[in-house]
Amino acid sequence: MSDGFRDDLLTARSLEEPSGFQSTMRYRLAEWTDGRAVVVMEIGPQHLNRRKVVHGGVLASLIDTACGFSGGYAETPGEQPAVATVTLTTSFLAPAVKGPLRAVGARSGGGRRIYFARAEIFDGDGTLVAHGEGSFRVSERRVRPA
Repeated sequence: MSDGFRDDLLTARSLEEPSGFQSTMRYRLAEWTDGRAVVVMEIGPQHLNRRKVVHGGVLASLIDTACGFSGGYAETPGEQPAVATVTLTTSFLAPAVKGPLRAVGARSGGGRRIYFARAEIFDGDGTLVAHGEGSFRVSERRVRPA
């Protein structure tokens, strides 16, 4: 993106630059392996609701993102499949006020085209603030030019 936001792990593994949504949210892919992804995000004023805690939609987006990446890994950079959310259920457990937020997603089952995943979000103190699970559809693998 033109604002200079970078996600070096994402770029190295997928050969893509961050999406507009990722640049707006400002989360980064911290870990990415087969069946697991960790997404981190510093809390900024754009993430807060009127009560000065992280908006539930931001937390749901982090859960969705961590789950999506957990099922979208490929060994060869640039061959990651496109993943689309089919269902997503979230539970909000505590207010998120201290960052960075850490969303840990894990693939939990499924088949070639539809998989299941769950994610937990921890705040800067290690408190579990939200968790969720969903089903995700994997499309054909796509290869990005280097």
